Amino acid sequence: MIDLKSLREDPDVARASQRARGEDPELVDRVLAADERRRALLTAFEQQRAEQKEVSRSVGKASPEEREHILAKAKALAEQVKAAEAEAGAAQSELDELLAQLPNLVLDGVPSGGEDDYVVLKEVGTPRDFAAEGFEPADHLDIGNGLGGIDTERGAKVSGARFYYLTGIGARLELALLNAAMDTALAAGFTPVITPTLVKPEIMAGTGFLGAHADEIYRLEADDLYLVGTSEVALAGYHAGEIIDLSDGPKRYAGWSACYRREAGSYGKDTRGIIRVHQFHKVEMFSYVRVEDAEAEHQRLLGWEEQMLALVDLPYRVIDTAAGDLGSSAARKFDCEAWLPSQQRYLELTSTSNCTTFQARRLGVRERGERGTHPVATLNGTLGTTRWIVAILENHQNADGSVRVPEGLRPYLGGLEVLEPVTAR
Repeated sequence: MIDLKSLREDPDVARASQRARGEDPELVDRVLAADERRRALLTAFEQQRAEQKEVSRSVGKASPEEREHILAKAKALAEQVKAAEAEAGAAQSELDELLAQLPNLVLDGVPSGGEDDYVVLKEVGTPRDFAAEGFEPADHLDIGNGLGGIDTERGAKVSGARFYYLTGIGARLELALLNAAMDTALAAGFTPVITPTLVKPEIMAGTGFLGAHADEIYRLEADDLYLVGTSEVALAGYHAGEIIDLSDGPKRYAGWSACYRREAGSYGKDTRGIIRVHQFHKVEMFSYVRVEDAEAEHQRLLGWEEQMLALVDLPYRVIDTAAGDLGSSAARKFDCEAWLPSQQRYLELTSTSNCTTFQARRLGVRERGERGTHPVATLNGTLGTTRWIVAILENHQNADGSVRVPEGLRPYLGGLEVLEPVTAR
């Protein structure tokens, strides 16, 4: 949610943000008009209520001749006050509805445009030259099948398209990756959390996930609960309605959870294997920080993500995501994309977003300062997820179908150095 006071003082910032996102800048003016109407109606209501109270107090002092007239006036005023209160309430609802449609204000320096208008900030590592090594790289599904680690056929049989089993070394590889991510988070001072994967509507809405992309989310209608697509949702709701203490620095949590996404509208896109699936596991960093510390914390989250990418020895690039591809709650987002040999392209593995005070305002997360309480800033970033298996298998494959285990993961796999193909499952 946007700060209304700041919006009134400088609406051009919000209009520019909307244009950068490719959204309608006139929404800002509709919000301001609704706010002005709400404030006018609220003032009228308060004035009428004050008059009603004054008239009601005069009844006891009135003469018998005046009392009947005053009582009639008090009754009429009571009806007017009730109507004014209802009108002010309707105006508040209209304002709330419009505010809910207004995404976060993008930060200075964020590229304008859509999905393809990102800016590459840096490239790290060099993709392997498989031609020089004398073989064509296989894709992750063929490698995973050969290792006895990925089974999409039985996944589809049991649950439908875009579901899978990780078996044997596939399951071990995911656990190794996520445990390495959790150790990285612990070393950085994060508190580990196993989060709920079902949340209430107000928590899902508070994080900004029930806007334009609500069709991506699974809803349990009978229970009025949502399945989360990231533990960011549950972690953002952890301190909802609370005043938290940041005097000793940020509050940092690392959530481990299953995640669920409908992948609505992505038919035909990355349908092979486990790149774009309905269920996966993830370790997600989440920070509550003071507003003035948010941009520095964003860089720290990106640094921890890069530390994980170095651990598994993947060539990657970091991009500054364009405004139109941020999502409603992010004011800036950096993605880390690993090279995918089989498709000769980069594949997103991590994102880290600075949501400024957008989520905290919606969820009522504040800290106490010299001038009372005020919202905090929230940030999130991925440290490891099932999709990483795709890049690990493809970048570290050998011609015989085996896979070299990155040195950073070997302690989590009992010292195993090479994943060998199996003959049958």
